[in-house]
Amino acid sequence: MNNLIGLCFCIIIGIIPLMVLPAIPAGNVIAALLVIALCLAFIPFRLMRFAAIIVICFGWALFSARQSLMPFERWAAKPVVVEATVTRTDGKQNHELQIISVEGKSIFPTFGIRSQGTYLAESVCAGQRWRMKVLLRPVHGQLNEGGFDSQRYALAQHQPFSARIISAQQISEKCSLRAHWLTAVEGVTESLPYQGVILALAFGERSGVSDEQKNLLRQSGTAHLMAISGMHISLAAMVGWLLARLLQLSFPAHRIHYRMPLIASVIAAGVYTWLAGGNPPAVRALIGLNIWLLLKLQGRSWSGWEVWLCCIAGILIYDPLAVLSDSFWLSILAVAALIFWYQWMPLPRSVATARWFCRYPLYLLHLQIGIMLLLMPLQIFIFHGISLSALFANVFAVPLISFVVVPLLLAGLVLTHAPWLGEHLWWAVDRFLALLFNVLSLLPDGWLTVDRRFQALSLSGWLIVVIHRLSLWRSSFVSVVALMLSLAASTMRVDKKDDSWQVVMLDVGHGLAIALIRQGKVFLYDTGNAWPGGDAAQQVIIPWLRWHHLSLEQVVISHEHLDHRGGLNSLQREWPAIKVRSPLRWAGHNPCFQGEKWQWQKLQFTVLWPPVSPTSTGNNGSCVVMVSDGHFRILLTGDVEAEAELAMLKRRWGILHADIIQVPHHGSRTSSGAPLLRAVAGTAALASTSRYNAWHLPSGKVVKRYQSQGYTWYDTAQSGQLTIDINSDKWQINSLRAQISPRWYHQWFGVSRDNG
Repeated sequence: MNNLIGLCFCIIIGIIPLMVLPAIPAGNVIAALLVIALCLAFIPFRLMRFAAIIVICFGWALFSARQSLMPFERWAAKPVVVEATVTRTDGKQNHELQIISVEGKSIFPTFGIRSQGTYLAESVCAGQRWRMKVLLRPVHGQLNEGGFDSQRYALAQHQPFSARIISAQQISEKCSLRAHWLTAVEGVTESLPYQGVILALAFGERSGVSDEQKNLLRQSGTAHLMAISGMHISLAAMVGWLLARLLQLSFPAHRIHYRMPLIASVIAAGVYTWLAGGNPPAVRALIGLNIWLLLKLQGRSWSGWEVWLCCIAGILIYDPLAVLSDSFWLSILAVAALIFWYQWMPLPRSVATARWFCRYPLYLLHLQIGIMLLLMPLQIFIFHGISLSALFANVFAVPLISFVVVPLLLAGLVLTHAPWLGEHLWWAVDRFLALLFNVLSLLPDGWLTVDRRFQALSLSGWLIVVIHRLSLWRSSFVSVVALMLSLAASTMRVDKKDDSWQVVMLDVGHGLAIALIRQGKVFLYDTGNAWPGGDAAQQVIIPWLRWHHLSLEQVVISHEHLDHRGGLNSLQREWPAIKVRSPLRWAGHNPCFQGEKWQWQKLQFTVLWPPVSPTSTGNNGSCVVMVSDGHFRILLTGDVEAEAELAMLKRRWGILHADIIQVPHHGSRTSSGAPLLRAVAGTAALASTSRYNAWHLPSGKVVKRYQSQGYTWYDTAQSGQLTIDINSDKWQINSLRAQISPRWYHQWFGVSRDNG
């Protein structure tokens, strides 16, 4: 037993560093590590053998990461011909595929790609094989502090590419059994109001869940119930176990064996995992279940912590990149929290003797309180908030989903084709889901956005349990009070009294949003882009402001184009009192014209363009603002183009000097003329750009022009969020990819300059 637990610890210690490495070493370095491990293994000391296992596991993690990066190096620069199997599709224009060969050569391991907005010539379904000519685009996500890390997510999902399909030819038109099953269920449930939720629970197909339903699940803290994960796989295993036990009732006594229900439970869980499309959380749950079965068959009693460690080690050996997955950490820490809670805070024995209608609600309430308290740190870190109504919602929702909806759903899957019975089973599932959503809708909006100051305080749940169980409040009362006060103090903002401030260019894709920060207050220049169903403020700016506990006071909209004003309405809904300046002459907007001056937080703002008359619109009507603290100066230019640049230079050559310039018009050839660059005579140029944009910005010629004039070039596509820390005449630029969070999975993958 000790050897097994020691082995599990070595596996985990060896693979965990994959989360924080800044780069993955070359293959020869990995080979050298394995040689070192073999040498350590021959040293006749137990610790050396454990060290050898750690090094081997570390090498395996590096090799897996190296394999995930290999396609970027080989196939990202030009169109390639691939053969792929369709794994998921909406039957229209959004498809997920598994690449099995490239340029006629089979590959291993295979990898996944996503294609959006592509209609294929023939009907498409999961299981088909296609030969395609595709342009593979390495995953690239917007990168902001506290924002969703789409690059890490894509690598954890083993889907490192998006694809633009140039041509496609169907090799096999046969759909998979799962696709036929899905089609059958879609047909039976077509008229049911909650079909989208049913398909999410049965097959992991969540595209049919409406935004309103997703928002209600999020606010009530019950979204985890609608994603096939460990709980659902365990329920399927339980159903398989029960069916096997029922079947054993017909067996003679000498034919009854305890292994049969265990094996049946694993088979049932495997079938449900397959129906879920083999999504990573379901696969991880299945691996854990198999490990538990193997341990159970050893014929000895294993503690919860031992099983937990073995499951983590088994999952990481199977897939080292699981350490990059938030859902992995949520799952394993949820299990750890449950083990810890039941060991350290068990219910009184009197509850076990209470009547069943009192006992079981108390059991459920006790469970939900433990989950809420102990998972709060991870909830805040990942989701930047908690649901205040989650306790009450889950007390109702968990038993309803676990003991009613999922068993009925599994019966519906088996009996879909049964006349009358199949339809009525799905109708019953729909009615119970309607009951659930009706109850959830009666709860108040319980979602509470929490900023990063509360991360330390959220650990109080764990500490309270330890303090209570060890009676530390009696023996070390002063220490306990001091600890709690120190945690509470972490939530208090301490504003700096010096002259320091920050300029942050957020990574909003194609668009612009620059935040000037001083004493916890924010002045925002432009608000990013908007698109059907969302905007940059909802996706990036507001979550970033909330996470950093910043208060927005003023906004400048440089001009009327959507990629610069797209998030304004969302910001005004969040902060109705913000002051808006622009050259648009819109109602409620203060003027932003040449000659305007104002102060904010001791910073001086001077508008250099456009003139009040004649009226300028479009890019050349951009409000150009010089911001200065008396030492440091930054020029904010919007999308101003060469014509307006030259007009602005007349009689104002001297006042345009700045340390940093925001590159006009995202680095377009129509802007950033040499006269402007000489007049500004700055040190650095910051451009807000998006990788794979349709306009091929920034222009290579413009980048070289800045560099030839002595500027250091930065852009958000390459660097992610850019932060300038300013203190009097000293300032420093930090990029999120290179300085703030240099991780191997944050790097720019593929060719060095790919902006089209």
